[in-house]
Amino acid sequence: MDALAEFWRVLTENSDIYIRGFQMTLWLFVVSGAGSLILGTIVGAMRVSPVPVMRAVGAFYVNAVRNTPLTLILMFFALGYPKLASSDSSILPKLDFVQLAIVGLTLYTATYVAEALRSGINTVPLGQAEAARAVGLTFGQSMTQIILPQAFRATVPPMFSVFIALLKNTTVAAAFGVVEAGTIRQYLSERSEPQLQGLIWVAIIFVALVMILSVVQRYFERKWKVA
Repeated sequence: MDALAEFWRVLTENSDIYIRGFQMTLWLFVVSGAGSLILGTIVGAMRVSPVPVMRAVGAFYVNAVRNTPLTLILMFFALGYPKLASSDSSILPKLDFVQLAIVGLTLYTATYVAEALRSGINTVPLGQAEAARAVGLTFGQSMTQIILPQAFRATVPPMFSVFIALLKNTTVAAAFGVVEAGTIRQYLSERSEPQLQGLIWVAIIFVALVMILSVVQRYFERKWKVA
């Protein structure tokens, strides 16, 4: 009983640390998720474009970024980008660590969104795209009005897997000065609190967040079930 009380005390007496850390985690997740969904949709459309140059650019971006570890991408934005932006001749905007973490997470996650969406586009019967061209719709019109709505419905499970991975990837930003869930251990150490119990609470909260995403996933699977 004493061990359980001590375990609970670590959470209740340090709730400010957990709230601050997970607020930033959720902020990184929501903003990066929205950005990666938009960018990934654009890149996914480029991957199936009838224009060879657009397909090549989309393929290069996806292959280059997916084969680069997320740690290296965030390291560039944390260490390299500020130096580039601070030079006198630079036209790059100066961003803080949180904004740079969002950019890095967005660029990385967008590649997985694009590939998930491309697989969904490939499930749409080719005849529908041909029929759209026959009635005079452009590639952009056929994508937005006919193909993408069906593709999103077909990619609910893989898309949510991408966003669950994004939620966990936000902890990587802790290594580059962003105060989020990954830094909770450091603050507990400064307060001389038991770090093991603290990390177990971090894991429990992450599991709870992933379970919430799984519930949302099942809801959309039922609502957008593809016949």
